[in-house]
Amino acid sequence: MATLPVYRWRLAPDGLATRRQLRAAGLRPGGQDVVAQLERPRRRRGPLIAYLYRIDRARPVRPMTPAQAAALDRANAARRTCPACLTDAGYVIPSSLGMCVPCAYPEGTP
Repeated sequence: MATLPVYRWRLAPDGLATRRQLRAAGLRPGGQDVVAQLERPRRRRGPLIAYLYRIDRARPVRPMTPAQAAALDRANAARRTCPACLTDAGYVIPSSLGMCVPCAYPEGTP
C-alpha cells in the first residue's frame, strides 16, 4: 500500500492545488486520485489536513444548468421567507429565531 507524500503548510510544490484552489481557478479534480496531502499544525489538536490534486489533470467546472439555477433560487427564497408572516425578509432567517426579527421581537429590540 503506497502512502501519500506529506507537505507542511505553504511548502507544497508547484503544480499541486487543493479543491478550493482548483475551484477558485475554475477547475475541478475531475475524478483524479489524491496525489499528496498538506498538513497545517495546530497547538492542542491534530493537524489540519488538505488533499492535493494535480493542476494539469484538472478539468474545467461544468456550467450550471437552467434547472439547477432555478432550484438554487427557490432554495434561497425559502431561506429568506418568514414562516410566521410569509414575507421575504430580505436576508436569511436566523435558525436561532426561526422567524424574521420583527416577528421574533414585536415590541422592539430584545
